[in-house]
Amino acid sequence: MALDLFVVLLYVAAMLALGWYGMRRAKTREDYLVAGRNLGPGFYLGTMAATVLGGASTIGTVRLGYVHGISGFWLCAALGLGIIGISLFLAKPLLKLKIYTVTQVLERRFNPTARHASAAIMLVYALMIGATSTIAIGTVMQVLFGLPFWVSILLGGGIVVLYSTIGGMWSLTLTDIVQFLIMTVGLMFILMPMSISDAGGWDALVTKLPASYFDFTAIGWDTIVTYFLIYFFGIFIGQDIWQRVFTARSEKIAKVAGSVAGIYCVLFGLACALTGMAAKVLLPDLDNVNNAFATIVQVSLPDGVRGLVVAAALAALMSTASAGLLAASTTAAQDLWPLLSGRKGEEGSVHENRIFTLLLGLVVLGTALVVSDVLSALTLAYNLLVGGMLIPLLGAIYWKRATTGAAITSMVLGSLTAALFMVKDGLEANTPIYYSLAIGAVSFVAISLLSRRPAPAASLA
Repeated sequence: MALDLFVVLLYVAAMLALGWYGMRRAKTREDYLVAGRNLGPGFYLGTMAATVLGGASTIGTVRLGYVHGISGFWLCAALGLGIIGISLFLAKPLLKLKIYTVTQVLERRFNPTARHASAAIMLVYALMIGATSTIAIGTVMQVLFGLPFWVSILLGGGIVVLYSTIGGMWSLTLTDIVQFLIMTVGLMFILMPMSISDAGGWDALVTKLPASYFDFTAIGWDTIVTYFLIYFFGIFIGQDIWQRVFTARSEKIAKVAGSVAGIYCVLFGLACALTGMAAKVLLPDLDNVNNAFATIVQVSLPDGVRGLVVAAALAALMSTASAGLLAASTTAAQDLWPLLSGRKGEEGSVHENRIFTLLLGLVVLGTALVVSDVLSALTLAYNLLVGGMLIPLLGAIYWKRATTGAAITSMVLGSLTAALFMVKDGLEANTPIYYSLAIGAVSFVAISLLSRRPAPAASLA
């Protein structure tokens, strides 16, 4: 255990050092928020993959593999295909816009009110993304090191808040590259094959697990469809993802390297689902399936190697937590603070952006302390985001007849409907996303058609 702790502490020290180096590179607002829009293919691929693969993609997918088998990979598959989709179809027009936030698209198409209304939804989404991975960090550290949950949250999450605050996107990019390499080696090349071997090999999995565990649709078509509605389209409109797209040096880099990152996410999901299946053989009666990942690491790996895999898990979790935090602070600083402060425009200093990152980092830590389920927290975030913003954003980009009143109404009704059905039917239900999209679409189309035809909009391409 002492060797494992040393490896993890070494990893943490490296993250803080890279965060400090990133601070030295973040001299302007553009450096801090989008890494100067200057990332090459290697950095772009690594930071995009590391951003997507967080708490739900690691701990959550291992849990799904433990409960459902190979079909648990669909969560990561939906995320990965979303990355491929945005890389192929949206990266080019997004890079031409030279903006910082998703909501600026709505302002260009409609007016500042639409931007501010959508920013409130985006802020909640980004905070929950940050909190989701911070919860997962706490879970891993609690199980493996025997720390109280609140101590694990404050230690692990505090490190993320620190390096995100001081260096912004440059710190996130530099740490993401290391995190991408570590989680590739630790989770795909060490944990998965060693856990399967410990379980007796592939033949033992086939013999000891039900046949449904090898059925790619056993998780249920309703769940697969819901994953695509929530996560595939969520990737298309998430501030944390768009902010990574804005860092690409060129359209070709965003298109090619982004697509490779999406393929990597699908393969990563398969690896995590297989690890969960091995855990089911080795640990068939876990009291809490949320601990499947941490427990399989604890029982299957030797000292030292265990520390590397823990570092790999923390790498995946910290990258997504930091992405959510920076997305939240960017939305607050660029979209909401000018409205509240009465300041014209959206200019702000690096110092001001650091203050927002620190303050919202404290909010993320507080949220993580009171929420316990990573998949539930992630589902809440994406239900609100997709239910409230998918229809208005698609309308802003593709439908000239759309109006400002329709966009704002659709956002309000869609997000409220998602919240209502999450309370009524639970976070794991499919109804929140179905009804929120239906209500959002009907209200958006109806009000647009009933309103006066809008003046010609500014081009979004």
